[in-house]
Order: sequence, then structure tokens, then C-alpha cells
Amino acid sequence: MSKQISKIYHAAIYVRLSKEDGDVSTSAKAESNSISNQKDFIRNFLADKKDIRIVKEYVDDGYSGSNFDRPSFQTMMEDIKRGVIDCVVVKDLSRFGREYIDSGRYIERLFPALGVRFIAINDNYDSVTGKSQGDEIIIPFKNLINDAYCRDISIKIRSHLDVKRKNGEYIGAFVPYGYEKSDDDKHKLVIDIYAAGIVKEIFRLKLHGMSQDAIATQLNNEGVLAPMEYKQSTGSGYQTGFLQNEKSVWSSVTVRRILENEIYIGNLVQGKRTTPNHKVKQEVVKPESDWIRIEKNHEPIISDRDFEIVQRLLGMDTRISPDSDMVYNLSGIAVCADCGSPMTRKITTAGDKKYAYYICSNHKLTKQCSQHSISVSLLEDTVLEMLKLHIKNVMNLEEILDYIGTIPFQQLDVKSLEARKQKKLEEVEKCKRLKTSLYEDMKDGILTKEEYLELHEAYLKKAKEGEEIIRQIERDIALILEEKDDKHLWMNYFTEYKDIKELTRDVVVKLICEVRVSENKEVEIVFDFDDCYKQLLESVEKLGYQVDKEPGGQLNISRREAV
Repeated sequence: MSKQISKIYHAAIYVRLSKEDGDVSTSAKAESNSISNQKDFIRNFLADKKDIRIVKEYVDDGYSGSNFDRPSFQTMMEDIKRGVIDCVVVKDLSRFGREYIDSGRYIERLFPALGVRFIAINDNYDSVTGKSQGDEIIIPFKNLINDAYCRDISIKIRSHLDVKRKNGEYIGAFVPYGYEKSDDDKHKLVIDIYAAGIVKEIFRLKLHGMSQDAIATQLNNEGVLAPMEYKQSTGSGYQTGFLQNEKSVWSSVTVRRILENEIYIGNLVQGKRTTPNHKVKQEVVKPESDWIRIEKNHEPIISDRDFEIVQRLLGMDTRISPDSDMVYNLSGIAVCADCGSPMTRKITTAGDKKYAYYICSNHKLTKQCSQHSISVSLLEDTVLEMLKLHIKNVMNLEEILDYIGTIPFQQLDVKSLEARKQKKLEEVEKCKRLKTSLYEDMKDGILTKEEYLELHEAYLKKAKEGEEIIRQIERDIALILEEKDDKHLWMNYFTEYKDIKELTRDVVVKLICEVRVSENKEVEIVFDFDDCYKQLLESVEKLGYQVDKEPGGQLNISRREAV
């Protein structure tokens, strides 16, 4: 009687450990201790199995079990399809996968169809011994429990990361260009002196009139490493899916991203993207209202003032001619006084001479507005003289402010707020009285119960809103009484240029919001902080000073005589 020979299975040992499970691989060791333990456990189990021969080991160290998009698992599946492997051995079902549907699909459909024996040691499951009635229930149930565990871990991790974001801890794998992680705390950003210098230079060049493309070209010509190349040169393992060339270089897009990133003024914005759940890994952008923004979280590289000006410049139409790297002084600033369209710079040639002038871009495109033509030299000279005069007027106000002191201005502001507060208190008291009288009106039959409830809710809501406004006014009053001289800091931005001799792009963008040109070549300038300027003039007049504007536009401020 011949002895029956059992089939020899060519087995794959499959082991997995996710970051959430802990003890994952680090640079100090090739694989985690738990991975080694899983391998030893499976080898010991197979030691006396004569019908199973180990062919290969597949390791996914640091990969989640919520999906099967794992490199070693996919390699194993390719080997199964090629006939190299016909048996898969795991420590338990959770190491195979924690996703209920896909785990069941592999174990109950794909493996049987491919003739693959599947063994989960701790779960006492071996597909070759046949499925008992208990297996039909227990295996899917265990997969469901593993799936629930994965979902629970995902929720806890998301919650934990949100807490870190709200605490101002940086949780990204790679820091933005210009910063590095602190040696003492990996969740804290500190300035990278070299890269921060490049960031400052980018903002400086933008303020002085260079386009993003010109800035990128200059950085490349100077041999400055692009952000990705710089990060890799410092030992970072940074990678990107946007790299199109063999070596990363500066581009206008890279420059613009830096110019728009508020991290450089110390604001940390995180949680912009998420995944729908632990099973779907495709990221989606969250509404901006759901982003977690922590202001002044770390040391800034750029001042708030310069950042604000740059954002305004990025929103302007400041196209330049192909043969120039610099934006013209008034590009995006000069507009038509009648239709509001930007003024376009043009060049005409008459004989051997060239004449530069501005015209309304709307006229150029549609002829729906007149030309509003004005020479560049006349417009720039006019703007320069008006700017000098405005700076002189600001300096006069500054002298008055120094003479009067800040206390009277504080008292004036507090008095105005106190008047608002009193008016709001009266409104709240009126709401409360009306709310109280509603019940009597309902009892007398003037109001139905539905009308009573509706009006009662309306008065209650209005009273609460009024009380919140009163609390805000009280906070504003407290701030005014505590503040020092920084309320009028804006004046320094103008007095800094008291010795101005020529008009430059840097001066224009820092001090002027808009230059309006009328058809008869009259020029009106909207200066930055114009509202603060006018408010200060009103306050000076309220404090007993006479403010007169002379024919040339210069302010004459004098003490009003008491009557």
C-alpha cells in the first residue's frame, strides 16, 4: 500500500506594524522589535509543519491596516499571481488587515480563487482544514472588531492632532522654508538664519518692484538653492510630487507661495486638509473657517506691515514689459478717476525722442471711457510733491500730538465709547421691559401664545446681543486706558521718509493706496492710513485746535481762542 504524499505549500510570512501600534522602525534600527517578534513567532509555528516550506518574508513596517495599499503586501500579491507563493501565514487577523470588507474579500474570495492557503495562527484559522460553522461567524466577526478598532484609533489620533494644533504645536513632517524644528521641541518652529535671509530678500525685492518671475530668475542666477534642494542639502528626506526637472529651481510659483504664506509673520495655520475617514486616503480641502489658526505663535521673519503691503501688491495688475524686470512706480496704483480702471503706461516715438504717458486701460480696450492721458513725468512729479506735503502735514500733527500728550486723546476716545455704551444699555433695558410686558399682553388676549413665544425669543436674543456689545465696548475702553503711544505708530511710516527726494516703487507701495487721474489731469491721492489721518484731525479739532488747509494743501494748526 503506497504512502500518500501531502502537498507541499510554498509559504509567505507576512508581518505588519503600523505607527499607531507603536514601536515602529526608526533610523536607529532596521525594523521594530514587534516585527522581529512576529517573524520568530511564525517561524516557530511552522518549524514542525512538514507540508509548508517558507519561501519569502514580506514586511510592512509603519503601515496602517486600514487599507491594503502597502508595498510589501502588493509585492506578495504579485508573487501569488506568478505562482511563487500559494500559502500566506500571519500571526493573527489584525496583522493581515483591519479593514472589514477588504479583509473578508481576500480571505473568503481572492485567496480561495487563487488556490492560496491562509493561516492566522492566534485566531486558530487554517483555510486548508476546511471551514467550520463557527468559522463562518467568528472570522467575519473578528474582522469587524479589527475594523472598529482601526476606526477608533483613527478618531483618537485625529482628536489628538487637533489638540496639538490648537496648542500651537507644529505637527507637519517638514517645516516651511525659512524655519527649522527646535532641537529642544520638535513641535516648535525656530528661524533658520540662512533661509530666513532669503525670505527677507524675496519680500524686499517684491516691495521694490520686482515681479515674481524676475525674483526667481535672480535667485537662480545667484546660485541660491531652491527650497526642496536646500532641505535635502541639510539632511532632510523631503520629497515632492511636483518636481518636473532633475533638479528643483526657483520659479514664480515658488516665490508667490512664499509671499502669500502668513507663517512668515508668526501665524501658524494647520488643518487645511483632511481625509473623509480612515478608509479613504484621498485628501480634501477643508473650509477656511475650519482651519486652525494660531496668531503670533512663533518668531516672525517678516513684519506685519510689509506682509500686508505685499498681499495688496499681489492682488494688483502689475504686468511689465518683456524687456524689464521691474514694475513701474505707479503700476497698479494709478487708476482712472472716472471708471476706476488701471492706468496703462504707453510709449510713443516722435523723431528721435520717446514719450512715456499713462492712459485709461478701459479706453484702450473698449473706448467706453476717455483717454485721461497724462505724461509719466508730470504724474510722478505731482505725486512726489503731494506726498511731500502729506508727510509734512503728518509731521505737524505729530508735533501737536507730542505737545498735547496721549491722555487727552484717550479721554476723548473713552468718552465716545462711554456714549455708545450708554445708548446700548438703554436699548437692552427697553428690550427687557418689553419682554416682561409680553406676558400681560398674552393674558389680556392681545397676543396669542405663538406670538408671545416668538416675540419673547426675539427680545431675549436682542438683549443678549446688546449685552455682548456692551462687554466688547468695556474691553475696548480697558485697552485704550492701558495702551501707550503705539496707537499712532502709523505716523512713523510717513515721517520715516521726511527727506524724500525722488519717487520710488518702495515708497509708493508703502504710503499710497491709490492715485486717481481725472480727464483734466487733476490728481487725487488716497494715502495709506487715510482713515487714521482724518480721525486724528477730528480729534485735534475736538480738543480745541483750529485746523485750516492753506491753498497749497498744507495744514495750519493753531490753538482756538476761548470765547
